[in-house]
Amino acid sequence: MNVHSRWLMISVGLGILLNPLNSSMISVAIARLQHVYRLDFTVVSWIIFSFYISSAIAQPVMGKASDLFGRRKIFLAGLVVSFVSSFLAPLSPNFGWLIVSRIVQSIGTSMMVAVGMAIVRIHITEKQASALSVLSIFQSGAAAIGPFIGGILVHWWDWPAIFFVNIPFAVASFLLSLRTIPKDEPPTSVAVGMSFRKWFELIDASGILLFTVGLVALLVGLLSAKPSGHVSLGNIIVGLIGLLALGVFVRHELKTASPFIPFRTFAKYPAMTWVNVQFMLVNLLFYALFFGFPSYLQMVRHVSEFHTGILMLTLGLSSLVASPIAGRWIDKSGPRPALVVSAILMTLGSVWIVTLNQTSPVISMSLVLAAFGVSNGLNAVGMQAALFKSSPKEITGVASGLFNTSRYLGTILSSLLTSIIMGGTFSFGGFRLLGVILAVIALAVVFISVRLREPRQLVKS
Repeated sequence: MNVHSRWLMISVGLGILLNPLNSSMISVAIARLQHVYRLDFTVVSWIIFSFYISSAIAQPVMGKASDLFGRRKIFLAGLVVSFVSSFLAPLSPNFGWLIVSRIVQSIGTSMMVAVGMAIVRIHITEKQASALSVLSIFQSGAAAIGPFIGGILVHWWDWPAIFFVNIPFAVASFLLSLRTIPKDEPPTSVAVGMSFRKWFELIDASGILLFTVGLVALLVGLLSAKPSGHVSLGNIIVGLIGLLALGVFVRHELKTASPFIPFRTFAKYPAMTWVNVQFMLVNLLFYALFFGFPSYLQMVRHVSEFHTGILMLTLGLSSLVASPIAGRWIDKSGPRPALVVSAILMTLGSVWIVTLNQTSPVISMSLVLAAFGVSNGLNAVGMQAALFKSSPKEITGVASGLFNTSRYLGTILSSLLTSIIMGGTFSFGGFRLLGVILAVIALAVVFISVRLREPRQLVKS
């Protein structure tokens, strides 16, 4: 690999790490934002919801846009959007504007994730697998150390620092990308002559709108179901509107020629469907702990942001150590054994949460984080291998897109579950209840993992 290729990887890597970094740093800032804006836990959770909903929509849309307008243009535009949103977010006059900045930030970072891998695939032809693995390290490493970095930044410079820290990464990536990413080829005649109406049909703008309205309305309705049992009529109506919109969305997707989420693909390849269901559940489990544990440390144990970040580093480091081991193991034995062990570790970790109390030693908390971290490392490789095993080569692109959608749905469901259980205030009793529910879900994942050996039989049973 020549020098230019190395610098190309660095320029792209500095850009794509911003999405996982910003999705993970915020976990340590939840308690601080709740205090600053004097909001309950449910409302503050929208800082998480907004990012993942936007990312789930923006990444496939920007992937299609890059095919029409050029990957270099989309990547550079994403860096500009990320820079502007990271600069403006700390200046937000209220929490609503902070959410808007967060949404814009997720769109900008998603633009880079959507095309970063494609840029490397196209322009680096030697040792391509090694190049792609390096980019994966940028992403997984950023997600792993995000809580640690967030803890240090919030502790020493308060919550605005988790936005300002993006600026040097965005500037460095932009300057390097201008020099290293080759210019896009002239757009095809299809792209040149395509009207906005045709382009909206291609990206399924109607489906995206229905999906967004339905999901947001349903979340608003569900989040009104606090532990007290009180639910307002207005929120019930909003929730029903969300269900109706999602129903219309499913019907629309089954009829349109270019669906945002191709449900017919799920029906045609049931083994792949089960892999996506499992991936959604393991992300629900992982991110429920990922966002819930820092709140437990800060609000129940009164641990500082700095020490919370250090403790959460156990989760990230365990995941990073497990990933290469998982790769060698899966190459020899296939994905099933690793996924079964991963599910068992998540079950044990969830049960261990129930045993924690307000004076549990650090080693006890670290064991929970290590169990989930190793499990995440096994899943990162195992679920991807299971996807390739269960999906035909001719639909690899569609399968990968659906796979990422499942990831985001899992993260959204994790935040939803935590918010409903906790209501307005994060409590020790709620955290224990969360552990019980996670243990039940983890047992379901064990069951699915065991049956992955004969994926076709999943449909017949």
